[in-house]
Amino acid sequence: MLIGQGVDAHRFGAGRPLVLGGVSVPHDQGLAAHSDGDVVIHALCDALLGAAGLGDIGRHFPDTDAAYAGIDSRILLRRVMASLSERGLVVRNADLTIAAQAPRLAPHVDAMRAVLAADLGCAPARVNVKATTTERMGFTGRGEGIAAFAVVLLDES
Repeated sequence: MLIGQGVDAHRFGAGRPLVLGGVSVPHDQGLAAHSDGDVVIHALCDALLGAAGLGDIGRHFPDTDAAYAGIDSRILLRRVMASLSERGLVVRNADLTIAAQAPRLAPHVDAMRAVLAADLGCAPARVNVKATTTERMGFTGRGEGIAAFAVVLLDES
């Protein structure tokens, strides 16, 4: 069994869609990033890569590479999963936390679980997504951005 953890955070940016866990979430701002800014998937990729001892998302998909400009983060997640599959690793479970003062995320959690489970190759029951505020403290509490945290458990297939 291999355990990995990942963290990502991005500030809000105008004129961009908000995508979290592979799901479009209605909001007046998206997240500023080189890719689509999906902090949930970025944290998940870091957790997966970390569990496998393969570094981090920046090493595999650098923000200095124009090929990743605006890329759908699900593509990155699928590439990470292909790399894990080549090594005989499977996801046993993933637990994700999103820290955001706004928007309200509870209505989108089930859709995120389904999307992520599909890309991870596991049942939605093996993927837990939860959202929390930071009680108006810190950059997320001030509405400046969103952070995400991920923990995964991998096993040999």
